[in-house]
Amino acid sequence: MPETAAILAWTLQQEIQTPADVNDLLVEGEQAVASFKTFRDSATFTTKRLIVRDAQGLTGKKVEIYSLPYSSIDMWSTENAGGLLDRDAEVELWTKAGHIKVKLTKGADIRRIDSLIAWAVLHKH
Repeated sequence: MPETAAILAWTLQQEIQTPADVNDLLVEGEQAVASFKTFRDSATFTTKRLIVRDAQGLTGKKVEIYSLPYSSIDMWSTENAGGLLDRDAEVELWTKAGHIKVKLTKGADIRRIDSLIAWAVLHKH
C-alpha cells in the first residue's frame, strides 16, 4: 500500500480509568469500553466510536474532541518489532475521512488496541 500522509496522529501511552467527563459525550445506549492516556489528554474506545480528547494551550482549558465512528474505518494495520521492550508500535487507520496514525508508547499494549479495533469494526455497532 502506498505511503500516505496522515491527517491526524495520536500517541497512546497506557490504559487508564475512563475520565468521568467522557460520559457526558456518550449517546443513549453507548458505553465506554477502554481509555488510554495521551500526551495531552485521553482516548476512549466506546461501543460506537473512538473519542479522542486533546487539551489545547498552556492552561489546557480549551479542549478539542475528535469522534471517529467505527463505521468509517475501512482498514487498519498494526506494526511492532514483537519484543517486550518495543517502543515503536503503531496502528494505522484508513477511514472515510483520511489516514490516521496512532503511535503507542511502551505502556500501551498493541494487541489490546488491535483487538479493540477488530471488535469494534467487525461487529458494526
